[in-house]
Amino acid sequence: MSVNKKDFGTAPVYFTAMATILGAILFLRFGYGVGTLGFWGVVLIILLGHLVTIPTALAISEIATNKRVEGGGEYFIISRSFGLNIGATVGIALYMSQAISVAFYVIAFTESFEFLFHYLQVNYDFTLPRQAISLPAMAGLSFLMLKKGASMGVKTLYIIVGILALALILFFAGTTNYSEDNTFSIFSADMRNMNQFFIVFAIIFPAFTGMTAGVGLSGELKNPAKSIPLGTTLATFSGMIVYLFIAWKLASSASETDLIEQQLIMGKVALGGSIIIPIGLAASTLSSAIGSIMVAPRTLQALATDRSFPSLRLNAYLRMNDKKNNEPFNATLATIVIAFIFVAAGNVNVVAGIISMFFMVTYGSLCLISFLNHFGASPSYRPSFKSRWYFSLLGFVVALFVMFKIDALYAFVSLAGMTAIYLMVNHYHKDRKGLEIIFTNAIFQLNRNLQVYLQNARKRTSFTEWRPSCICISDETFERKEAFRLLNWLSYKYGFGTYIHLIPGYFSKSSNQQAKETLDKLILQFGRIESHVYVDTMISPSYTSAIAQAVQLPGIAGLENNMLIFDNEINDEKGLKRIIENYALVNAGNFDVLILRTGRQPIDTGRDIHLWLKRSDESNANLMILLSFIIYAHPDWKKNSIKIFDISKPGEVEKTKMHLQDLIIRGRLPITLNNIEFLEENPEIGIREMINQRSSDAGLVILGFRGDHLKHQGAPLFQGFNNIGTMLFVNSHDEKVIE
Repeated sequence: MSVNKKDFGTAPVYFTAMATILGAILFLRFGYGVGTLGFWGVVLIILLGHLVTIPTALAISEIATNKRVEGGGEYFIISRSFGLNIGATVGIALYMSQAISVAFYVIAFTESFEFLFHYLQVNYDFTLPRQAISLPAMAGLSFLMLKKGASMGVKTLYIIVGILALALILFFAGTTNYSEDNTFSIFSADMRNMNQFFIVFAIIFPAFTGMTAGVGLSGELKNPAKSIPLGTTLATFSGMIVYLFIAWKLASSASETDLIEQQLIMGKVALGGSIIIPIGLAASTLSSAIGSIMVAPRTLQALATDRSFPSLRLNAYLRMNDKKNNEPFNATLATIVIAFIFVAAGNVNVVAGIISMFFMVTYGSLCLISFLNHFGASPSYRPSFKSRWYFSLLGFVVALFVMFKIDALYAFVSLAGMTAIYLMVNHYHKDRKGLEIIFTNAIFQLNRNLQVYLQNARKRTSFTEWRPSCICISDETFERKEAFRLLNWLSYKYGFGTYIHLIPGYFSKSSNQQAKETLDKLILQFGRIESHVYVDTMISPSYTSAIAQAVQLPGIAGLENNMLIFDNEINDEKGLKRIIENYALVNAGNFDVLILRTGRQPIDTGRDIHLWLKRSDESNANLMILLSFIIYAHPDWKKNSIKIFDISKPGEVEKTKMHLQDLIIRGRLPITLNNIEFLEENPEIGIREMINQRSSDAGLVILGFRGDHLKHQGAPLFQGFNNIGTMLFVNSHDEKVIE
């Protein structure tokens, strides 16, 4: 019978998983685990292992019911959810674990001939190499798959599962002298040698990993969306329950010494065990080997179909099917070669540890995919079966934790290897994305929830601590960058900034396209520096209408915008007039106003920040001090300092000094008293002249202004500072509190 049709139901998924779960580890190492750690120690291993496998089974079931799962099983799920590059990275590791699993089960199958090794050793003093059995067994398995393919494998699978079921029935029916002479109670059972817990865990964990074996048959299933969730979930829980009962049976039927020293202790317990248990071991390992050799080539073929390897010829070779029975012949051949290498040189415990690490990486990835999809799924993610986000998160965290507990160095090497594979795949497939999308969607959802939370939080509290949430709008972005630099300084540590490039005109298809292209250029340009500013574009017929739109924009961080920055070149009188005309509009929105006036030279951050305080700055002073501190916190200013000049009425210098010193100390501002200069008003020397004399070498001069002064004086209020390179004029809508 060929498999040209997709005619498999749920049963192959379930029995493939169960035959792999109740496999080699059960017969060869589970008794050792019970003997080493005790009943409750092994129960803890079963529970901890299933904290990874159950969330993984649920994650597979969820993702599989969202997408049409094709050939490649787990790889298809990962690649179509995480993207082809990430899918290839995890898929290559997954394939290697599946291919090595074939060798592992063949090596374990060899142990069912322990009676032969023992007989030759005792009677003829001849040590027969394990490879004398394992290599011919591998050759026979290879012939079976190359000639008969998956159809023959599934037929054989049912026979083997029947033998396995009989072996377990006879095992539970058996009794021993130990069980008759000793009364076992789970309430008095012990937990011992916990310092060896994760060593034993690494050996036993592959027993639980078989629950995904049936997913590899996805290409041959009539209804993968039904068969995979049902078969996988049933097998996972069935396996856990069976292992708990086996642990109880072993602990109550054999001593600690026998459990540790006798590899096939189950044969001593089972009814007719000397015959049925070796047969059961042979059947289980052979079934697991068949399951793995059915799945691994399909994973490799799917990888090649997605061009995951750098060679086009290699991809073409591996994805070819046998024309006669539609089997992945070349991929099967490659899998057989890898398996032969490990069969020839492998050891059960060592290979088990390798498989554990590979599967931990794979299962952790699947759980992470499911977790992210709960928070960042696109509308196309509509699985008919839904897990819970906390199950997926638990599976990912436990998988990562166990990897490092088993062997921290090995875990680092594994993750480093995965990173290297990803970088290689990403290098020759730069056009393929995926990981960024799912993380971006998750961040969007998180940001939305935070925005709503912050909005509701503002309603519940009457006090809000001030911090700058600034908007700067300019139509000269490509000619002048100083306003963006100022906004970036304010946003670096304490504030939030939105920079809007104004495109004059009416909204249309062409102007919209122009806006998108301009935004891409700005993001690329500002991305070359360490930017903390959100950049956008706006199309508006006039500067005034753009300001009116900008002051109504919501804050990007959930904090309402409270400050607007105007940008003006010192010699641009027309631009200054435009700013003055729109001051009232901005002030009506309760915004603080900053007017940055710069010359042709950029702001010199190699010089100090000078802050000038006047008698008319009662409401501006605190904002000016806070702004100087916030700007100074940026690394661009780290080699310089803030210097304050405070101009007071004649005879009030001491009063002003005490007030300012108290403010600096109480506000814990990084301004030394040596950097404060107190000046008296002098009718013969105007304030402009004082500033020109003392701040000609400053990198940035901060000066306050009042709205009523602007109304009466107009443009001359900002002029006359001929010796100053850059000035920042500050108008605070209300007095800020420095705590």
